[in-house]
Amino acid sequence: MKKLSVIIVITLVCSTFFLSQCTDNKTGETNNQKDTVLVGSKSNGGYETQVKWGQHLVMSMDCGNCHTPKKMGKMGPEDDSTLLLSGHPAKQPPPDVDRNAMESKGLVVTNDLTSWVGPWGISYTANLTSDESGIGTWNEDQFIFCIRNGKQKGLAGSRMLLPPMPWPAFKNLNDDELKAIFAYLKSTKPISNIVPPPAPPVVQHKM
Repeated sequence: MKKLSVIIVITLVCSTFFLSQCTDNKTGETNNQKDTVLVGSKSNGGYETQVKWGQHLVMSMDCGNCHTPKKMGKMGPEDDSTLLLSGHPAKQPPPDVDRNAMESKGLVVTNDLTSWVGPWGISYTANLTSDESGIGTWNEDQFIFCIRNGKQKGLAGSRMLLPPMPWPAFKNLNDDELKAIFAYLKSTKPISNIVPPPAPPVVQHKM
């Protein structure tokens, strides 16, 4: 009887120890999983690097739709991946339209989305690549100031960005998002392309 009691006690002690170890292991795994999720969600928008996060934002915001020249594909005009984000081609003319009639009626016309004719005149989409003719010489503060204030090249004394650049919407991005976008743009292939300056309207609008 004495031996049986000892065996029962030993069994209970071992069982309790084993169960406590299993519980600790499960708890440890759960905590580790939570830590991993939290780190991933807070760092770089959940992406591996700041550059990849920036690439995701640029693609999601469809920046290339206007800033990438087009080529003719099977289904019509499509982005030319060899000229990604290089802006309006320097030698390509704007749409051949009657600007006087257009501006008087408040119409807007574009050819491949890299040049736009409207009541404000003619605007050309900028070169966003890392080349010197793009944003190669910019710093992070300039880029953020440009988007927040709609100022060309992020300089306080420069002209305002022209339509159709939706900077009033993009200015709502937080600093981390803008920094990620800038990091991605600085990582792009440099493409030399000096975009022509905008042209003023031909119709004098009454204020």
